[in-house]
Amino acid sequence: MKLGLAVEYAGRGVDVPVELIQRCEAMGYDSVWTAEAYGSDAITPLAYIAAHTKKIRLGTGVIQLSARTPAMTAMQLGTLDALAGGGRVIGGLGVSGPQIVEGWYGMPWGNPKEKMRDYVTIMKKIFARESPVVHDGKEIRLPYQGPGSTDMGKPLKSILHYENPPKIWLGTGARATVTLTAEVADGWLAFGMRPGNVETFKSWFEEGFARAGGGKGYDDFEIQGGASVTITDDVQSALQAGKPFVALYVGGMGHPKLNFHNKRMHREGYGEAADRILELFQAGRRNEAAAAVPDEYMDEGGLYGSVERIRERWRTQWEKMPYTGVTVRSQRDEGYDLMADLVGARDR
Repeated sequence: MKLGLAVEYAGRGVDVPVELIQRCEAMGYDSVWTAEAYGSDAITPLAYIAAHTKKIRLGTGVIQLSARTPAMTAMQLGTLDALAGGGRVIGGLGVSGPQIVEGWYGMPWGNPKEKMRDYVTIMKKIFARESPVVHDGKEIRLPYQGPGSTDMGKPLKSILHYENPPKIWLGTGARATVTLTAEVADGWLAFGMRPGNVETFKSWFEEGFARAGGGKGYDDFEIQGGASVTITDDVQSALQAGKPFVALYVGGMGHPKLNFHNKRMHREGYGEAADRILELFQAGRRNEAAAAVPDEYMDEGGLYGSVERIRERWRTQWEKMPYTGVTVRSQRDEGYDLMADLVGARDR
């Protein structure tokens, strides 16, 4: 299994931990991931990281579809890949909720599934350079035809050549979009898969592979999970420390009627807790919302405890997940070191 690490994206400033990234690269880590919400963007830090690294893959987990046109996303990822050395870039894409899409980016919410399909299709046409790009999709059309159009739009072919095009992954969680991911994308940024629902997700993947045709399957597809790692003798305190973050996302990151993180917790088998967290958070009772996050939910979603406990949980739980990679988040270097040892990254 491959390892990745994530760069913080929600701070008041921009802090790229170059020394940690270089250290992880030297230990055999495969990828480094950035993200964006409504502060710093995800692509600029990767260009900076590319200049200070040699081979670690550079991934966005995720960039938001409504923030850029598919052509601009292809241009940015292609430019980054050319500067980084080729074959290093993974464009992880996702849709935010309507609060951000319409409130921050000023774009219509529309049909997220069809928007993703159009977006990926256009990007692949750009990377292929087989002909000037024309696309008549349900959500996106090239050339543009609609309100304000001059009717003078011209199909164009990318000036930049893509010998080894950036990979396109999707961050999705619902059945329709996970199936779409398996059908049109190169990989999946896992959202909501846990030991208890793996077979459900596998059935969705296989449905998407069948739609793709051409013999597409797991050999042509990467799945990136994520794990918080805390080495400690006080497991309970470690679990408690992560609960406010979970409560914020499950209870407050999205409209009460449409919160992807709340829906995710439902799919993970903790629907009653998710509803209670939402109720408490929306009532302004944030401490109670955090307290409503079950210990077992936290423990199942990360690796906490002594080195021995983490090794055992990795062996009995995490190694059995259908991940090709895991993005590690740890507050201490020892966490990254331990994970490198667990997967044998240093020996590759």
